[in-house]
Amino acid sequence: MKKLIQFALAGSMLAMTACNDNNSKGENKAEDTKEQAKEANKTDAATDQATADFLVNAANGGMMEVELGKMAQQNARSQQVKDFGNMMVTDHSKANEELKAIAQARNVKLPTLVEGKHRDHMNDLGKKSGAEFDKAYMDMMVDDHQDDIDEFEKAANNLSDEGVKAFAAKTLPVLRTHLQAAKNTQQQLQQLKK
Repeated sequence: MKKLIQFALAGSMLAMTACNDNNSKGENKAEDTKEQAKEANKTDAATDQATADFLVNAANGGMMEVELGKMAQQNARSQQVKDFGNMMVTDHSKANEELKAIAQARNVKLPTLVEGKHRDHMNDLGKKSGAEFDKAYMDMMVDDHQDDIDEFEKAANNLSDEGVKAFAAKTLPVLRTHLQAAKNTQQQLQQLKK
């Protein structure tokens, strides 16, 4: 009987240790996914490293746009900000699906969770609501789309993979439309404060 109790206790401790290992791995997964994708692409991708890195970064940013757009629909006070968020969800979801197909054709692994500075943006905005959210979100959208345009222009002009270059070039007008809409919404919010 004593051996049976010892065996049961040892089994319980082993199970608890395994759960703790899984939990700690799960906590790190969000931090590691982008880096894991980049690492896997060094050996597995059927394209050059610059192209694979662009696809990984674009996927990370695109997922953030969708998540923040959903957040805007819930947390914004201004209907214009909610409408802008809806546009982000629609347009970036479509681009994300196309990006996944392009990456899959090149055996490029993409992150499945938003990470890095994009995760920080989501966490920061998640603490805001109403007018405070509106201002912070639209300021971020102006800055983020300016950065996106720069990144997509470089990809469209410099990458060696013609299919990815075409995707970047095709996406640029949408990003420019988003930037202009973000600036217009930002200006409307500033006028409402006066």
